[in-house]
Amino acid sequence: MIRLNKYISECGVCSRRNADKLIQNMKVQVNGIIQSSLGTKIDEKNDIIKVNGNVITKSNKLIYIKLNKPKGYVTTSKEQFQRKCVLDLLDIDTRVFPIGRLDMYTEGLLLLTNDGDFANKMMHPRNKIEKTYIAKVSGNITEEKLDMLRKGVDIGGYITKEAKVRYLGENKIEIIISEGKNRQVRKMCEKVNLKVLELRREKIGNLSLGNLKVGKYVFLDKKEAYEIIR
Repeated sequence: MIRLNKYISECGVCSRRNADKLIQNMKVQVNGIIQSSLGTKIDEKNDIIKVNGNVITKSNKLIYIKLNKPKGYVTTSKEQFQRKCVLDLLDIDTRVFPIGRLDMYTEGLLLLTNDGDFANKMMHPRNKIEKTYIAKVSGNITEEKLDMLRKGVDIGGYITKEAKVRYLGENKIEIIISEGKNRQVRKMCEKVNLKVLELRREKIGNLSLGNLKVGKYVFLDKKEAYEIIR
């Protein structure tokens, strides 16, 4: 027996967290019966699982993708407002989902996979995986402001944890964080009166964009992917 949210994740539909939302929103059926309990367990060999009316099954091949996300694309797996989605950039048959998010106007490194366990480990706070961002800003950049960002700022009911911050010149700041709050880097900069004009995620853990062009992607093997969380 396996938990329903874990099975949905391992089928490449979404992360476990989003699988819980699907269950709570009564979008999941087991043998024709709608499920709403997060503790539901299923027999993956004999039970028939449907999400949004579609039968889901596990893929035999695990996929890991490194994408250089362009501006103007959203990272939600299902886009209700008909905006461009990062999945539109992929020419593959297997269903994958983004690990975490980059807002529509942020570009840079994004990982996609159909490996639910990998996605869960990547997003779990205890693993403290660092993400490196390069922000081009307007406003007066001072050491005092950079130090405030390093120590943590209130971004609306939440005080950010300590960050690594340095000035790169030409109004660009490198910010390294191990959290993933919504629009966190933008909100951090706004708190110290710096407006983000351009934002790019350069690295996740020890994995960098390298020479990957905007809008392009490459496949990683499983070893390369799991090196990020070690």
